[in-house]
Amino acid sequence: MNTSQIPATEFDFILPKGLIDEQGQLHREGTMRLATAKDEIALQKDRRVRETPAYGTLVALSQVITRLGSLSSVSPDVLENLFTRDLAYLREFYNRINQEGDASLPVQCPQCSSRFRVELALSGES
Repeated sequence: MNTSQIPATEFDFILPKGLIDEQGQLHREGTMRLATAKDEIALQKDRRVRETPAYGTLVALSQVITRLGSLSSVSPDVLENLFTRDLAYLREFYNRINQEGDASLPVQCPQCSSRFRVELALSGES
C-alpha cells in the first residue's frame, strides 16, 4: 500500500504562549488527532459539559490532543490553565483539521500576488 495516499490523522502544533504546568514548566509543542464519533459521544455524556456547556471545548480538546510537551496526560483540568490566546489557537486548529482535513491556510503574497499554503502549526512559533 502506498502510504502517501493515506490521509493524515495527526497534526503537530506549537502554541503561541504555551501551557505552564504546576511545576512551572512550559509546554508548547503538541500533537492533535482528528476527532471521531466516539469523541462526540463522550462530549455529550460528560456531566461537566451538561452543567456548563462552555466546558465542552476543554473536554473536546482533551480527547484529541495526544501530546502536549512532556505532560503524561492532557485532561480538561490541565487545559483549564491555558492562556486564552492558546485556547483560541487550539479551537481554530481543531476546526481546521476536522473541517478542512489539513492544518494549512491558503494565502497570497501582498507584494507579488503569488498564492501558496502556510502551515497553521507555524503560527504559534515565536
